[in-house]
Amino acid sequence: MKTALILCAGYGRRMGGKIKPLMKVGGREILYRTIKLLKDNGLERFLVVVNEKNFKPIEDFLKSNEVDYEIILNPHPEKGNGYSFYLAKEKIKEKFVLVMGDHIYGEDFIKSAINGEGLICDRNPRFVNLSEATKVFVEDGRAKRVDKKLDNFCCVDTGFFVLTPDIFKVAEEIVRRKEVVSLSEIMEKANIKVTFVDGLFWMDIDTEEELKKANRIVVRSSYKGIGDGFIARNLNRKISLRISEILVNHITPNQATLISFFIGMLSSLLNFISIPLAGIVYQISSILDGIDGEIARASLRTSKFGGWLDSVLDRYVDFSFLLTLSFLSNLNNFEWFIASLAIFGSFMVSYTTERYRGAFFRDFYKEFNFKFPGKRDERIFLIFIFCLFSFLGKFVIISLLILIALITNLRVLATILVVSRRYL
Repeated sequence: MKTALILCAGYGRRMGGKIKPLMKVGGREILYRTIKLLKDNGLERFLVVVNEKNFKPIEDFLKSNEVDYEIILNPHPEKGNGYSFYLAKEKIKEKFVLVMGDHIYGEDFIKSAINGEGLICDRNPRFVNLSEATKVFVEDGRAKRVDKKLDNFCCVDTGFFVLTPDIFKVAEEIVRRKEVVSLSEIMEKANIKVTFVDGLFWMDIDTEEELKKANRIVVRSSYKGIGDGFIARNLNRKISLRISEILVNHITPNQATLISFFIGMLSSLLNFISIPLAGIVYQISSILDGIDGEIARASLRTSKFGGWLDSVLDRYVDFSFLLTLSFLSNLNNFEWFIASLAIFGSFMVSYTTERYRGAFFRDFYKEFNFKFPGKRDERIFLIFIFCLFSFLGKFVIISLLILIALITNLRVLATILVVSRRYL
């Protein structure tokens, strides 16, 4: 199965005539998300049914994204989505996937649905307005009734189908005798087989409110929690995810990385003006440090370069902040030794886990349930708190440096012991 048919010929009247497949959710056009996830699951050829109004914008979009596509023009969208479907009958000779251009699907949903057969239905639709959804009554594993107004139904139509070309015979029969044809009629007449994919993310985008809801869900589902420290889990992510919801359709992950970096470097310079203010800005940079990964995952833009750049720039920020803080504290030789241990330990916390990835080609935090304190978010929050009380005197900064030196270097030692137990 290599072909997908995507129906994009609707007028989008409930969205003010906007081209719904080209509207962004989680930093990517709905059409892009669908094609990308289908390509990731082995599909290669995309037939896209459009109307005269959206023909040029959709074709330009497909060209710019290097998609193996063929446009099918529907000159009469008013005849219904069943008619749009029927227009592809001469183009498909093998088993294929049919999806709606204004539906958004999660990765897990598509991975499951693509292995199904017939109409993919959801018995636990968690993300859609049930009153607006197309209901399906299933009997002996097949769709007996398909209609939005059903009172007695078993599941909801997800707008995702895995079909064979035989279905076009049924479509042709209905098109010959009716002026307006819906997909629901075709599937009901064909007594199509039903496969259940329950409770996974999918939505039909018909209104601005649903667009905002889908954007929020996509961004929040991008947070995996692996590798986060206590502060990130319980404070930073609660704020960063809200910021990512706002920014995801406007900036790239690398731009988000640079924003966090420059704010972090600004916090280092602010040490020369006000250490409490510097600590606040440093904590803000720590919160913002999460948005690049959230935006990257939500917008399907994760890359090795992005992760590498983020890690490198974080080291510059941490080194600069502790160095300027130490420099302004008039340390003696022994105190500078403590400061060096704190700076070195902060670097080594990241280095040990990154080197694990480089040596073993696996994520340290996925391999080990490691709860020892000292991750970057925890260190920055600790620094932030101590900076707020720096007005009490030099001993506050010295105490902070001792604490950072102890926590980080003990964490590195614990990491070495954990890894050693597995491999020695």
